[in-house]
Amino acid sequence: MANLKEIRNRISSVSSTMQITSAMKMVSAAKLKKAQDAITAMRPYSNKLTELLQSLSATLDADSGSKYAEQREIQKVLIVAVTSNRGLAGAFNSNIIKEVTHLTNETYATKEVSYLAIGKKANDAFKKTNKVIADKSDLYDDLTFDNVSEIAEMLMEKFVSGEFDKIEVVYNHFKNAATQIVMTEQFLPIVPVETDDNVNLDYVFEPSKLEIVEELIPKSLKTQLYKGIRDSFASEHGARMTAMHKATDNATELRDQLKLTYNKARQAAITNEILEIVGGAEALNN
Repeated sequence: MANLKEIRNRISSVSSTMQITSAMKMVSAAKLKKAQDAITAMRPYSNKLTELLQSLSATLDADSGSKYAEQREIQKVLIVAVTSNRGLAGAFNSNIIKEVTHLTNETYATKEVSYLAIGKKANDAFKKTNKVIADKSDLYDDLTFDNVSEIAEMLMEKFVSGEFDKIEVVYNHFKNAATQIVMTEQFLPIVPVETDDNVNLDYVFEPSKLEIVEELIPKSLKTQLYKGIRDSFASEHGARMTAMHKATDNATELRDQLKLTYNKARQAAITNEILEIVGGAEALNN
């Protein structure tokens, strides 16, 4: 009977876990819809603005004031790692940490690499290296363009001042609820677009190219960073919804197996009791 009690306790525990994972799945699904709508509506604007920025930077002279497009020898690199504040999202966070580690140990093995953590999981993973210059995990408490702009302005200042020669952003690109793609985008310096000499970039600059550089480039960089974080935010909820869906299915399967095991053990116990009674009755008769 102790064995039956143990199985009943396990069934109760698995059922409770299943209820929790099912609730988390529904919460993530509701949040995913809102986050997906936000990033889907933003992408066309962000992509076109980035395309315009790259095309513009390709036409700039060295002395045109394009301080954000300055190409210099890479000695110090800053990697912006975008993760979540919470776990239970499958490989969502571990994939980012693996990619950042790969960049550190392989791509920039001979460079001085520092990190800016957006998300507690990134900060926890890299704070032991003492190379995390800032932890912006509280950004998710109020994820707005203005708050992201403050981070983008800080990154631009650090690049212009020469504190870092290259800044990259690593985040999860949202494809659908079940698929997130790890992306590594160069934030600074601006990557000029590769154009065909036969293609005429017919832009009319009004009021002037210099003023456009001063206004458009910072705005585009802020939008680029905001899009990446929004992408990651939608990916997080998609990954968590998928992970909780799988966890619920696994818990359901385990509960059914435990119930079958319990019924078999209970049937065996009843059979043994009957055999003992019959055996005892026969012993008395003899």
